[in-house]
Formats: sequence, C-alpha cells, structure tokens
Amino acid sequence: MVALDGPSGTGKSTVSKKLAAALGATYLDTGAMYRAVTLAVLRAGVDPADGAEVIRVARAAELSMGTDPLAPGVRLDGAEVEGEIRGPEVTGAVSAVSAVPEVRELLVALQRELIGRAMTEPGGMVVEGRDIGTVVVPDAGLKVYLTASAEARAARRTAQDASDGRRSDLRTTHADVQRRDALDSGRKVAPLRQADDAVELDSTDLDIDGVLEQLTKLVESRGLVTGDGGAA
Repeated sequence: MVALDGPSGTGKSTVSKKLAAALGATYLDTGAMYRAVTLAVLRAGVDPADGAEVIRVARAAELSMGTDPLAPGVRLDGAEVEGEIRGPEVTGAVSAVSAVPEVRELLVALQRELIGRAMTEPGGMVVEGRDIGTVVVPDAGLKVYLTASAEARAARRTAQDASDGRRSDLRTTHADVQRRDALDSGRKVAPLRQADDAVELDSTDLDIDGVLEQLTKLVESRGLVTGDGGAA
C-alpha cells in the first residue's frame, strides 16, 4: 500500500499511475471522486456552498472508479466523465464541495471499500489524494508527500491543459493553484497536510522519470517489492 499525497500540480496522478503499472499494482485517484461529485453538483444546478443540497446530490450520485493504472477512468451515473471533471468549472468548485464533512465521510468510506478489496489481491495498490496518509489509510506501508513550488506547479498545470485542449494561461493557473492550496489546507475536515511519518519529496527540479525513480527507491527500501519486481 502506497499513499501519495500533496497539492495540485505536483504530478501525483502521472507518477502514481506509472508507479502502480511498474509494480503490477492497482491505482486509485481519490481526487477524481471529489471532482465527479462536484460535477454532479454543478449538473444539478446546486450552489457548491449549499452544504445540505451538496450532500443530497452526493448521496444520489453513482460513482464507479477504474483501478487499472493504464486505463483508470471514472464514471458518474453510468457515463465516463474523466475529461469533463478536469475542466475549469469543476476545478473552481471542487474545494468547496470537498470541504463538506458529510461528502468526505461518504467518499472516504467508498475509498476504504475499494482499497480493502484491492488489498485482498496480489499486487497491492497505489492511492493518491490529499488525505490518504492522514485519514484514509493511516497505516499505509509507505506514505509520500509530493510537493513542488507554486510556480512549477502552475507551469505544469498550464502545459497539461494545453496538451488536453483546455484553454488556460499561466497567471490565472498560478492564482488558482494558490487559491486551492489555501482552501485545501485551511478546511476544518481532513485538511491537506503532510502525515508525521510521510516522506517529503520535492519535485520542483525533477521530471516525471526522476520522481518515479525516487518513489521506486522508497518502495524498495520499505520491502514492498518482491523479487520479480512486483509489489509484495
């Protein structure tokens, strides 16, 4: 079990999927779950600040998470929404929806169910998010807090948006990164923070391969890899 936490724009999703694939493990993107609920809230015409209505929508939403690191995906009410949940509307509202305690309780329960199911099979699981090591799976075999400067994260997010065909600019993205950092770190329930026993990995000056190399070394140092290269 590898728990990978950190703020947006650090490359968590990319390296988590690559690490899981290299280990023969399954993969779970918990942030996508909050984004999917946020999309459901927006589709319902509900104000993300209206906690009672957000809870109602969250309870009614049907989420299905793919755990194959090569094709994870997320389905909302039976339809694939991976692309839509990455759009600016969802990005702008997800912190407010994620801050609702009942939403977190609902999704954490689902996350633990998915993780528990995965851990009964060979290969283990790599889980990424913002509260995995502190709340969701505090007994994970390896906890990593992946971070980077706000400037580096904004540049990466802007480049990713351009690659995916989404319009964005560096100044706006930088402001959004800082806004989300403040919201996620300042919420009362499960705030973004580094677990006391997590290893901090600063990716500011590392490319994806460099981060993956460091993560692989950490996994090996914890004895989480079998002799054939798979997860223990």
